Amino acid sequence: MQIWKNNFKTLMIFLAVCTVSRIVSAEEITVIKIGFAAPLTGPAAPNGEDVMHGVALAIEEANAKRIKIAGRTAQFKLISEDDAGDPRTATTVAQRLVDANVAVVIGHYNSGTSIPASRIYAQAGIPQISPSATNPTLTSQGFSSVFRVLNSDSTLGRYAGSYMVKDLKAKRIAVIDDRTAYGQGLADEVAKSIKKANGNLVVREFTNDKATDFSSLLTSCKAANVDLVFFAGLDYQAAPMARQMRSLGMKAMFMNIGDLPNENFVKMAGNAAEGVYALNYGLPLLDMPKGAQFDKKLKQKYGQGVLQYSPFAYDATWTAITAMVNANSAEPAKFLSALKKVTFNGITGTISFDARGELKNAAASVFQFKGGQWKTLAVKRSE
Repeated sequence: MQIWKNNFKTLMIFLAVCTVSRIVSAEEITVIKIGFAAPLTGPAAPNGEDVMHGVALAIEEANAKRIKIAGRTAQFKLISEDDAGDPRTATTVAQRLVDANVAVVIGHYNSGTSIPASRIYAQAGIPQISPSATNPTLTSQGFSSVFRVLNSDSTLGRYAGSYMVKDLKAKRIAVIDDRTAYGQGLADEVAKSIKKANGNLVVREFTNDKATDFSSLLTSCKAANVDLVFFAGLDYQAAPMARQMRSLGMKAMFMNIGDLPNENFVKMAGNAAEGVYALNYGLPLLDMPKGAQFDKKLKQKYGQGVLQYSPFAYDATWTAITAMVNANSAEPAKFLSALKKVTFNGITGTISFDARGELKNAAASVFQFKGGQWKTLAVKRSE
């Protein structure tokens, strides 16, 4: 009987210690929610998933480091939403993320979703860091909570127009957009740049982001004897456009911007990919600090490497975490000021922001698909 009492007493002490340990552990951990939104269904889903992979990998690595914020171990948690690339859905998604008490939002993927969502985040005082939305409007609305880790369409557009006229020596240029906030805004900047470089813009047309048949547009371009077709839209439309140019016997150069280079386009375009030009945000992957290593990590974890913007999403996430550490707080009102002054050396380069939340010293690259691979032709940095 005495042995049973002693064992029971020992058991109670053990259970009490375990209970206290659980309480202490719970007190030492702070869950910090990181919001994310992008199209995870529909034709742009691969692009949205690519961005999400970058965010998820950054969160996984941050949790492994057991980062301390305000004396507690930070446990970062991804709160992911599918905005389907639709502006109305994006505002609903944005409100859900606000209601979930996220500390920061990485996203949205598209400019057309990021811009309407930004007002909701700004009203809630939640920082929003874009890894891919490039329309200049995003950072020119007067919201102090919006940041971007790549260059905007205004800077890329200036470079694109100049490159087509001065480097590719295009004499008669057609500019086509997908009529989204991203495509139209970018195409307008390119058109202005062409004219500023004394180029000849002979066709300025648009389609929509659901179209697959571009034969009528391209027939007009052929009749206008263009020697370069520029398309501001995503790869799932750029690929059939390139194929249809071939089918019509067009000899004109073809350039897409912002969504290339990637292997998805090559698979969709087939032989029509040969000779295509791509002007893109940021450095070539292999020129990025630790770019090759990052690509390898993605392949090991997800079975697919970098499609486009995952390095920027990774850097955006780590930039937010770095600001939280610097401010010793995950409360948006407290770490927002630290985010404005942050410097983070990431995959894509050094991340720091100007007064509007734009990336300082942003890079852009020109590629061409030739001989079965994407080749870098030029790299330029904004001044």
